[in-house]
Amino acid sequence: MASHFLFPQNLRAIEEEREDNLLYAQKPIDVASLSSSELEEFVKGASFDLSDKEVFCIEEQDMFDRVYSLVRGFCSLIPSCKVIVVESLRSNLSVLLPNIDSLSRQDDETPMLDRISSFRNAFKIYTFFLFNIVLAEESNSASSNNAKVTASVRRKKPISSWNWEPQRGRHHYMAQSCASILHLIHKYDFVVTSMADAVAGAEKRFADGTLASSLIREIGRTSPKAYVKDTVGAENIGRFLVELADRLPKLLSINIGVLVPHFGGESYKIRNALVGVLGKLVAKAFKDVEGEMSSKSVRLRTKQAMLEILLERCRDVSAYTRSRVLQVWAELCEEHSVSIGLWNEVAAVAAGRLEDKSAIVRKSALNLLIMMLQHNPFGPQLRIASFEATLQQYKNKLNELEPNKPSESPIDGLPYDDDGEVDNNANAEQIIEEQPDSLTDSLSYMDQGIAEKDGSVPDVGNLEQTRALVASLEAGLMFSKCISATMPTLVQLMASSSATDVENTILLLMRCRQFQVDGADACLRKMLPLVFSQDKSIYEAVENAFITIYIRKNATETAKNLLNLVVDSNIGDQAALEFIISALVSKGDISGSTISALWDFFCFNINGTTAEQSCGALSVLCMAAKSSPGILGSHLQDIIDIGFGRWAKVEPLLARTACIAIQRLSEEDKKKLLLTNGSRIFGILESLVTGFGLPDNIWYAAADKAIGAIYMIHPSPEIIAAEIVKKSLSSVFNGTEGHASENDINSSKDSICSAVQVAKLGRYLFVVSQVAMNQLVYIESCVRKIQKQKVAKDKMDADGTANADKQKDNSINAELGLAASEDAILDMLAEKAEKEIVSGGSSEKNLLGECAPFLSKLCKNFSLMKKYPELQASAMLAVCRFMIIDANYCDANLQLLFTVVENAQSEIVRSNCIIALGDLAARFPNLLEPWTENMYARLRDPSVSVRKNAVLVLSHLILNDMMKVKGYINEMAIRVVDEDERISSLAKLLFHELSKKGSNPIYNLLPDILGKLSNQNLERESFCNIMQFLIGSIKKDKQMEALVEKLCNRFTGVTDVRQWEYISYCLSQLTFTEKGMKKLIELFKTYEHALAEDTVMDHFRNIINKGKKFAKPELKVCIEEFEEKLNKFNLEKKEQELTARNAEIHRQKVSNMEGFVVASNEREGSADSDTDGEVINASTEGTNQSLDELSKSKFVASEESSAASSDVTESEADGFEVTSPKVDTRGVCKTRAKKSQMREPKGTVSAAARRSIRSKQR
Repeated sequence: MASHFLFPQNLRAIEEEREDNLLYAQKPIDVASLSSSELEEFVKGASFDLSDKEVFCIEEQDMFDRVYSLVRGFCSLIPSCKVIVVESLRSNLSVLLPNIDSLSRQDDETPMLDRISSFRNAFKIYTFFLFNIVLAEESNSASSNNAKVTASVRRKKPISSWNWEPQRGRHHYMAQSCASILHLIHKYDFVVTSMADAVAGAEKRFADGTLASSLIREIGRTSPKAYVKDTVGAENIGRFLVELADRLPKLLSINIGVLVPHFGGESYKIRNALVGVLGKLVAKAFKDVEGEMSSKSVRLRTKQAMLEILLERCRDVSAYTRSRVLQVWAELCEEHSVSIGLWNEVAAVAAGRLEDKSAIVRKSALNLLIMMLQHNPFGPQLRIASFEATLQQYKNKLNELEPNKPSESPIDGLPYDDDGEVDNNANAEQIIEEQPDSLTDSLSYMDQGIAEKDGSVPDVGNLEQTRALVASLEAGLMFSKCISATMPTLVQLMASSSATDVENTILLLMRCRQFQVDGADACLRKMLPLVFSQDKSIYEAVENAFITIYIRKNATETAKNLLNLVVDSNIGDQAALEFIISALVSKGDISGSTISALWDFFCFNINGTTAEQSCGALSVLCMAAKSSPGILGSHLQDIIDIGFGRWAKVEPLLARTACIAIQRLSEEDKKKLLLTNGSRIFGILESLVTGFGLPDNIWYAAADKAIGAIYMIHPSPEIIAAEIVKKSLSSVFNGTEGHASENDINSSKDSICSAVQVAKLGRYLFVVSQVAMNQLVYIESCVRKIQKQKVAKDKMDADGTANADKQKDNSINAELGLAASEDAILDMLAEKAEKEIVSGGSSEKNLLGECAPFLSKLCKNFSLMKKYPELQASAMLAVCRFMIIDANYCDANLQLLFTVVENAQSEIVRSNCIIALGDLAARFPNLLEPWTENMYARLRDPSVSVRKNAVLVLSHLILNDMMKVKGYINEMAIRVVDEDERISSLAKLLFHELSKKGSNPIYNLLPDILGKLSNQNLERESFCNIMQFLIGSIKKDKQMEALVEKLCNRFTGVTDVRQWEYISYCLSQLTFTEKGMKKLIELFKTYEHALAEDTVMDHFRNIINKGKKFAKPELKVCIEEFEEKLNKFNLEKKEQELTARNAEIHRQKVSNMEGFVVASNEREGSADSDTDGEVINASTEGTNQSLDELSKSKFVASEESSAASSDVTESEADGFEVTSPKVDTRGVCKTRAKKSQMREPKGTVSAAARRSIRSKQR
């Protein structure tokens, strides 16, 4: 620890030897005896040491002696040397002052008291020396003026003199200039850049930074509150500081301490600017820019503090500042100014900011991670397994080099710079200079290291170099794990309502995939459904990413990427792929050569092609055919031969895909297929449906597409469909009649399932229902076709292509209404055809109609269905399809459907039923309207799958105005806090979309939801989360003001405390305008009775606190008066309730005492008298005592309010007080009554002792 410094009486007194370890000049130097060259060298040497070392170096004896010598001989120095000395002392003092905040930081090496002592010492020394320089110059200036007056002759000024007056005048001029410049900057934004150029130019031209320093200090001295009011001025000042930092980093780094306090101000614009300033300075500090040594020293001293501030500002209260900090970190990464030691810390901060509530912060965090990946110092690939394998190999190598030493911490192996921070540059230089391969190059050995476990790793040099590489690999592994851990968050961001979130997330995932980050490919797959987004920018981002990932210049490689993508995709992803592939084909991004390559894969023309890849290639071709149907026409024969040939047995999905390809054929290709292979293809499709060559899990999907293909290409599909139904029926019942099965079902026996196989029956039911649905679609397509022909014909007639007589007939028909009757006839025929599918339009039953009653009876046999859940799934699916087709059948079986959807054990059956209910509600809304409550009840299903489907179905119906919302929407509101995150997100999406419709229906639904939720057994936290979300979707001020009145009126007539709390909570979540606050004050009478509850009062206090923030002075007075009124009323209500409660307690206690006395009186006649003739019931007295002890405080209060008095107060041995109230003694023994009113005299036996004696006597 350095010696202490005490202020001496004068400068020369420092040379006197001191005791008690005090600092004094031991070896001063006479600078006057030095030559000019020696003097200049001595001054520059002292100045260099002052700037190069720490600011506390002035305590060192050698430095103290040298500076003292210069100060003592200051008058003999030439002006240039004087400037150097003063500037060095001033610079160190300016750096010392802002560092006072760092004294409180813990440092294991230096105790806090020692740091404070050193700071105090250095501060006193610097100020003492500077003060003596000022005194010396002042006295020198005064003596020069006196000499001028007495000599009265002009003399040439000595060369060593320093004219102080111009300096003082310059200071005043500088102050005026600073004021003018700052005024211009505050007022005009266009002068900011020009002023920064002028100030920087003055410093460079005249080598004098006084003007810039004065401006910075003036800005620092300004109160932070001033910038809150002057937002424009704050923005201009911030821009000026950033521009100045870019031009004069050295000067600003010296004076940064005066600006740091503004980080605590309320103006986020100033904080943003200071963050930008720190970024500029850190970037300069990390680079070895040529310049004075003092500038380098300042950078080294302040760099770590700046980095700590930047990390701390990532948690700033303002989203704008948090965003700006992340942008600065991205700039530093781009300039390679972030060391390896800080790399993972910055990455962790950025990963945490991905979940920030502000979209601009999330955007900046995503961009920062993109920049960190692009400029990462760890290599071109970041697979965790590769890092771990290579790291383990080099650790083994390190252990071989130091077998007797324990392994060190990874960070210990990294080289450090002067300020204790990990030096990235030193590490890089060490590895590059002393080993042939850099860290990035060494990572190329990772895969080799995994493949060759016993192989040796490349030799990187000696022990220190190996340790440095191990530490770097450890840091790289941490970075890889950090980025990989963000994947779940990135998946959530892709579902964000903010388009910027989605776009930047896709860009980050693309970058992650480029660097082979674990999990990036799986996350990119989840972006495919975003192609259906209505936001054009999101669709373009997905399309660009898709092209970048999967489309290559090599057609074969592109085809392989696409077919592998389809093979690994689920149904939802395949729908998205179909959309995007068809779009790319229409745009030409998927070329004809790629289509040819896909055909080569399908036809097994490429070696090594599997049946699965062939199926995938055909799937891609089907997707491409959606926009270009002619693609499939060139290989019709291949589709039939391969799709339904022997390869279909190897890959069952190939037959299904071939059916889809047949449906996608163009009209010309369909005609060509019918002419060349019509009978063959229909025979194949029929055998596919009625045969048993495919397993059940594939057959259902294949049969669906096969029946669809028949209806798509056959000229009379109902004929072949009838044959398929008959063959399917015969295969199930082996030729037996259908009514025999009905008899078995009516008898509630399982003989039907013993006579037939359940799997075959399920297939038959699927075929029947699928044919019925396709028949309905076919009828509708025929109607549309006729309508199109009629429209085309009318258009031709209108164009004059027909003769005049025909036009005349058409006009007459139009006048007579015959044209309209044609449409009515068409509708009537269509309706009749639809009815004949199930119920039949005539007395004769049709083929499908025979199955309808059988289905109903089968599904009503719940015991049978419970035994065979797979059969129940097929049967209920068929029933639902029949209900969709026929209204009468639907009306007759609605009770059955809702019974099954509520009681079925299989969640698959319940999910299918709820999906079917959505279709029924769209087709027959009047029939389903009475069952609305039952449909909403499925939102409470214990199965996650059923609840999710219920949310999807109801959301579709609500958003398309096909279902009434009011009355049951509270069930959907509860799903906002569902335990399943997917369901919660879907429910929130519904309300988000609902809020966009019209005048926001949520505003009208909110009171109803509040009332329903208040009466349900819902946790308080869940209720608060639901209402907070719903209220947040209301943005209009008028609706907020109206809600204030609605919610206040709900207090009227409500006596439940819980509902008071809920209503007041909702009020506290509203955004109050001036009108809303006035309305709340006016409606005081409606909620005054609820103010006695503390929770209600807390919510009103929150409202008042929020109101004070935006209120004008006039309104603020009203709010403060309202607050006083609330507090006063709250206290009064509490006092009234307390009084009433105490009175009730007193009444109950008196009643209990009367009962005890009466009981004692009844037992008095049979009890023995004691020595004084007094009979006391010990149990009664004990009961009274315990009652008094438990309600002592409340009872005393009640006595005061009710004017009751106590007769006897006795002190118990244990210190408790027993109070006997006055009671009615009528009917009690006179002796007992008299003795009970006597006060026991002093010195007699205590009450406790007396009771003890009596109990013993008993």
